[in-house]
Amino acid sequence: MDEDPVTFHVVPMQEEHAELICDWQYEPPYNIYSWLPWEQMKALEVEFGDPQLRKEQYAVVLGEDQQICGFAQYFPLEGVTRIGLGMHPDRCGHGQGTAFVSAIVREAIRRNPANEIDLEVLTWNDRAIRVYLKAGFVTKDTYERQTPSGLKPFYCMVYEGPRE
Repeated sequence: MDEDPVTFHVVPMQEEHAELICDWQYEPPYNIYSWLPWEQMKALEVEFGDPQLRKEQYAVVLGEDQQICGFAQYFPLEGVTRIGLGMHPDRCGHGQGTAFVSAIVREAIRRNPANEIDLEVLTWNDRAIRVYLKAGFVTKDTYERQTPSGLKPFYCMVYEGPRE
């Protein structure tokens, strides 16, 4: 499927964005990417339920219509920005993934131009892997990591595309 020419931009995540994202429901097997209910995330102060973490690491990706198309996390490691991301379930599978990931990468470069950029993806997630490859990532490592449903195999993919 050819990609639609869509423009995305990345802005700081606000509490109202976080609450909306918690309502997203993915179809199996992608439902493992769904979040806890917002009130629970906020009470536990986990991930973007923690106001400080939300401010420092999280952003939302807006489309041309200013609607939330997804989110990104920019997790700082030594010399590396590890990105985590999620696209709105209604937008998945419509050929906008490469433009979406490219917007997130541009923001990672803007935040820390000297850092390597990488991400982790479950090895079964062919849909995401195809997008990451098209966006300029290459697979560098495979390992197992703990998930809520036990130990699972992941790829670590590193961005090797252009730095605009």
